[in-house]
Amino acid sequence: MRLIAALALSLLAASGALAQSALETLDTGDKSRGWEAVGRLDFAGTGFCTGALIAPDLVLTAAHCLYDKASGARLDHREITFLAGWRNGRAEAYRAIRRAVAHPNYVFQSETGPLRVRNDVALLELARPIRNTTVIPFTTGAQPAPGARIGVVSYARDRAEAPSLQEVCAVRARQSGVLVMDCEVDFGSSGAPVFSFGPDGPQIVSVVSAKAEMAGRKVALGTDLEAPLALLEAELAAGRGHAPGEGPEIRRLRVGESSSDMGAKFVTAE
Repeated sequence: MRLIAALALSLLAASGALAQSALETLDTGDKSRGWEAVGRLDFAGTGFCTGALIAPDLVLTAAHCLYDKASGARLDHREITFLAGWRNGRAEAYRAIRRAVAHPNYVFQSETGPLRVRNDVALLELARPIRNTTVIPFTTGAQPAPGARIGVVSYARDRAEAPSLQEVCAVRARQSGVLVMDCEVDFGSSGAPVFSFGPDGPQIVSVVSAKAEMAGRKVALGTDLEAPLALLEAELAAGRGHAPGEGPEIRRLRVGESSSDMGAKFVTAE
């Protein structure tokens, strides 16, 4: 398809335009200052994802983090703990999860592709708000255009004890509600916030969903955030997200739209 070919060429053409910055480990108090609202989501010792506070009681992450990757079953969010600013065995705050909503059109067992990535976002409501002067929730911002400079703060498989910042990477393309970014991600980076940088400070503009290969280059994939986030907030406002037996079940929908091929080999980054 012409669109696929154009996307592949644009990625290749841009490969020398903006070099990826090295990851900076935020393993000291000075380095991590201002990033404490990024934290690790621990799943009862079985794994972890990355999440970020966007309100004193709300954590933004990827929807696939809420599912067991082997069985496909929805995890009990009461066994998830948010460790705000986790660094070298300590966190700025520890919180249990009261409710969790995944995008209502997200289907965990669907084929990994653009449709799954665009809906791969979730909101977790904490059991108690974090009201700590060192943990300031991030605001969300407008979607970045192709070529925009962005950054990612994430935990990952080989850097689980402190987050890392890649401050200079870029949006390479937007297609079908998916951002294609040349940021470095690995397993554990799922749900990591993607930031734009402006006069108002860092703002979250996407959430890392997967890593992929396009035209022989490694890229990160995330959702356009504005519309999915508004839908998730409406889901919480409607009382959804309770565990079985606690309250209303989350309504899950299957949509009849087809998944357009972006020419990428997708790998979830959990």
